[in-house]
Amino acid sequence: MICSMTGFGRGQYKTGEVEVSVEIRSVNHRYSDISIRMPRYLSFLEEKVREYIQHRIYRGRVDLFITYEILEQKMLEVRVDSQLARNYMSALSSLRESMGLKDDITLSFLASLPDVINKRQGELDEEEVWNQICPALEQAVEVLVEMRRREGENLKMDVMTRLETIGRLVSEIEGRSRNVILEYRDKLEKRVGELSRGIELDSDRLYQEVVIFADRSNIAEEIVRLRSHISQTHNTLNGVGAVGRKLDFLVQEMNREINTIASKANDKDISSRVVDIKSEIEKIREQVQNIE
Repeated sequence: MICSMTGFGRGQYKTGEVEVSVEIRSVNHRYSDISIRMPRYLSFLEEKVREYIQHRIYRGRVDLFITYEILEQKMLEVRVDSQLARNYMSALSSLRESMGLKDDITLSFLASLPDVINKRQGELDEEEVWNQICPALEQAVEVLVEMRRREGENLKMDVMTRLETIGRLVSEIEGRSRNVILEYRDKLEKRVGELSRGIELDSDRLYQEVVIFADRSNIAEEIVRLRSHISQTHNTLNGVGAVGRKLDFLVQEMNREINTIASKANDKDISSRVVDIKSEIEKIREQVQNIE
């Protein structure tokens, strides 16, 4: 089943000690680009989180946000920077004397100064933290992947419908191309007859002109290759895994063949159908840009 590259997921995990929240969103991107934002003190888990995502999401721009809140106070440490407090005290005392002030420097005021007292988590066990984050991460990724699958199925149905339209138009072009040469011969005979005014025509020369025209406007090979690309696109859409790049290549090849047919077209009906096909190919290309 193909997947879109657009999606969003959220997961949560809570115990008496911690509360974990994970949000993940993805958009289309040519390659795999994963951005992880989490508290700095959890940075030792970044590579493990990245590997987990890479095993589930193969292509796209992915933004992951992890919130890890410690609820149990015993897991927190309070540290006092005594040297910094003494430095503050010395500086404040000097300032008080120089300005002739008599205000006391209280403990509460000293404790409120930046970085004198720091509250932070104690030593974290990597395996324990991973077991707390993993359920929320798994839930968020699963929701994201399911959204990408649903969107991918919609993209697939749209592309399939457009491929059917292209296939029908190709058949019409093929049928029309058989008559173009005959019509060219009849028009050429009529035109030469009008210009020659009764002079006997050189049938060999006329035949040679028709052969040259037929060779120059022959689109049989292009039609065969175009149908092959359509068939391969069908098969790829029914495949599994990351198929976006292959689909993008096939769309480019379809566009190449229809451009060649356009350059050889000497008929307004064929040209009209070529325009319709190019329009459908462009719409497919836009859809393929969002397929993983």
